Order: sequence, then structure tokens, then C-alpha cells
Amino acid sequence: MSAEHDKKFFDTFMLVLGILIGIAVVLYFLARNVASNTQEQHVITDPANQTVVAERIAPVAKVAIAGQDNSALAPVQAAAAAPAAELGGEEVFNMACMACHGAGVAGAPKFGDKAAWGPRIAKGIETLHKHSIEGFQGAAGFMPPKGGRVDLADKSILNAVDFMVAGSK
Repeated sequence: MSAEHDKKFFDTFMLVLGILIGIAVVLYFLARNVASNTQEQHVITDPANQTVVAERIAPVAKVAIAGQDNSALAPVQAAAAAPAAELGGEEVFNMACMACHGAGVAGAPKFGDKAAWGPRIAKGIETLHKHSIEGFQGAAGFMPPKGGRVDLADKSILNAVDFMVAGSK
């Protein structure tokens, strides 16, 4: 009788497993059908996607033909970079300086730590400004030029230095 129960259990188990696999396959194909009728159409008609595809399939080079107008083949001139906007000291500190001066990374004096800032302030604000713009390698640590944010205007960096010095006096 045990063999009959085992066979009946195995047959029932295989039937349930087959039904579940069948449902999974039906759901898979249903999802593919729905996706092909909705999402893929939106991606294909998206103007940004069309631009990317056009750039990707554009010819690598163009041929200039003697005696014809080849002005369209002139190299594209890069637009001059707009000058960086001047930002306030606290804004620059929160955006760029806090990563190191908030936690004391690489020997950076923490914001508000009078003991760490004292010797640096004693060298003069001009020295601090110079080190913040040009970078500095000292015994206590390393300061990358402009704190690693070379895209910021010099005046923005100086504003951040002044903000940190004022908060550490």
C-alpha cells in the first residue's frame, strides 16, 4: 500500500508542478506581449532615444570633393565654457568641502575645530587662499587644488575658505 501512496503522491505532485510551470510560461509570454505593445513603442518613439541612435549610426567620416561646397564638413567649434558662477561660502562648503572637512579625511581640519585651524590661520588668510586654490601637501595632510572641484570659480573657493575660517575662530 505504501508504493501506491507514493505513486499517487508523485503523480499529484507532478501534476501540480506541471500546472505551476504552465502558469509561469503563460505569464512570461503575456508580460512579453504587453511590454512589446507598450514600453518598447514608447522607447522607440522617444526623441532622446532617436537622437542617440542617429548619433550611433552616423557615418564615421565625410568625404570632401574638390570643386564642390564642402563648408558642411568644417569641424564643429566647441562653445566657450561659461564662466563658473560665484557661490557663497556655506553653499560651497556643503557641496564640496564637507566631504573632507566634515570628517577630517586626509588630515583636513574639521570645521569648527579651533585647535586644528589655529596654526593654519596663524599663517595668514592669503596662505590659506593660495593653498585652497593651488592645492597643498603638508606634514598633516593633503589638500587637492580647489578641493577637487576645479569646475568652481576661484572666488567661490575663497568664500568657502573664509566661511570655514570664520567658523573656526
